[in-house]
Amino acid sequence: MTAAFRPAYPLSLAALVGLLALSGCASIAVSDQAIVDRTAFALGLDKDAFTVSNRVDEGTTTRYAVKTRAGQEYHCFVGGSISVMGRSVSEAVCTRKGQPARNPLTGR
Repeated sequence: MTAAFRPAYPLSLAALVGLLALSGCASIAVSDQAIVDRTAFALGLDKDAFTVSNRVDEGTTTRYAVKTRAGQEYHCFVGGSISVMGRSVSEAVCTRKGQPARNPLTGR
């Protein structure tokens, strides 16, 4: 081994640690536009037919409130993460305020 040879491991390890630290941050992975896009799809509404408020980022989950122009209120959440493949944001899951949460896969 010569004095000029230095392995790239310290840099690679630092990059890996940085990616792992960011992978659990919904505040970085989930943009406001992603919330609007996913919520519009989940509720079947135009993007300008509702407002989003009270955003709270909890680990990989972003929870928020939605109020439609018709006055209906929902509690919603999306999941988000960052990996070597880029950002990933789940579909929104919304429940009308005052009603019990339902499983989006079974409808119960």
